[in-house]
Amino acid sequence: MDGLTLTIGDKNLSSWSLRPWFLMKQAGVPFAEENIRLDGPDTRKILSEKSPSGLVPFLTHGKVQIWDSLAIMEYVAELFPGKSLWPEDAAARAVARSVAAEMHSGFSALRTVWPMVFTREGLRHVTSGGVQRDIDRINDLWTSCRIEYASGGDFLFGEFSIADAMYAPVVSRFVTYGPVNLSPEAAKYREMMFALPAMKEWGEGARTELSTAK
Repeated sequence: MDGLTLTIGDKNLSSWSLRPWFLMKQAGVPFAEENIRLDGPDTRKILSEKSPSGLVPFLTHGKVQIWDSLAIMEYVAELFPGKSLWPEDAAARAVARSVAAEMHSGFSALRTVWPMVFTREGLRHVTSGGVQRDIDRINDLWTSCRIEYASGGDFLFGEFSIADAMYAPVVSRFVTYGPVNLSPEAAKYREMMFALPAMKEWGEGARTELSTAK
């Protein structure tokens, strides 16, 4: 099998890059990492030549290229079925897919008003313009998934899944722009996620990029 190469953008800012990177790191999927700085003078040219969509992230596997974060994670799940990246139970799996898809297509206010700045913490920020509504919905999702499907495990559906990877940038945002009022279950989940070695590694990479950018 040809190796996997994940091409990502700046770790401090590229929330869509974090999702598949975090999934593969947390699940122990081997891959090579390629970074493209998004604010360079040649960025647009490089992306137009390399990326099918002109954006990051994208996954290269031999002659195959996949350029959507959720599609990348679905592909990885199919390549590595033993990693069980979706819940085994059919009902839980359907809910997990719904939760992941809602993050993929929704929460535009939160994503726009609170852009990911992974290395920053404790920035108070406005919750108007639909941001609080998005926070409330995410809090409800995390809480209900933890109560109904976690069965004593640490993640949304007990074991780590694609649904968790989809919300990794939200965890970062809640740290950056917090404190955010969450239920005890949701707050515990946020703290657990942010403390994972994969998240810490991403943060270290973001700080290194910032220190070498000048």
